[in-house]
Amino acid sequence: MAKARARSRKWFCRGGRDLYLRKVKEGVIKNPCYFAMDATRPHDLGDGRSGGRFYVICEADQSFRAISAGHGSGRDLKGVADFRNGKECAKNFGNAMDSFLTAGGAYVTGETKTSFKGYYRAALNQYAALIRSFVQFDGEGETANARERAIGGHPALVLKNVCLRKDPRSPYANEKGYVPFGNLEDYSGGRSDGCTSWSPSEAWQIIPLLKDNPTTLYIYPESHDIEAVAQAAAIRPSLSRAGLYWDAFCLKQIGAPKFWSKEVLEPILTRYRKDPELPPRPPPICRP
Repeated sequence: MAKARARSRKWFCRGGRDLYLRKVKEGVIKNPCYFAMDATRPHDLGDGRSGGRFYVICEADQSFRAISAGHGSGRDLKGVADFRNGKECAKNFGNAMDSFLTAGGAYVTGETKTSFKGYYRAALNQYAALIRSFVQFDGEGETANARERAIGGHPALVLKNVCLRKDPRSPYANEKGYVPFGNLEDYSGGRSDGCTSWSPSEAWQIIPLLKDNPTTLYIYPESHDIEAVAQAAAIRPSLSRAGLYWDAFCLKQIGAPKFWSKEVLEPILTRYRKDPELPPRPPPICRP
């Protein structure tokens, strides 16, 4: 296990450090810390435990911290293409719009947007507002469409079963005096829509570090890593002997990884959406 962790660090640290030093040299960032993620490692370890695979690296004080982070859920286009991911290990990766897949590669953190999502019941007859922050990522190369895809980092919190409740005194009420109300769900052990989702407690430590102080994020694997591992896995050589890396536990689970490029997947997604998209329906009115 220790040897596997050491191999993992070698791969993502090399890519993460190279990216960080390049952006420092370009004058893009001054943050003393940077991020890296090994998306080949397992996430949901069962029993409510999440695997540490998102790394906060601060070389100035020689600190290295591993925290949990979700991967993209992917989608099942019934009868057309199935590129879903389980909670434990990611098999499918990609950079297509609306694919809900994680794309490995180089990112720089951008602005932080904070928005009101709605109210939820915090205790008996007590309600709280979910104010969620979102750190925009900007990519390059295959991740250059990160902003277009609304890819970033945020706490793994969402409101489910949302309805509209009359509350004209709320500062968030709409023009008719309604506010969204739902059930708060912490999906730290789950998947995302392609973004990097952190547990709430860890997100509230990370996000303030990025205010007006961007840094880099390198996510392993990139498309060429995925293709090389998929080819090697087909003939079953030792990945390390071939100069390749994938978490052994997850590779056994998924068999072989697959990268879905936007050039391949976006036309499929377009054909799948045969009917023009209708405007989203507003949530229903809450029952008394």
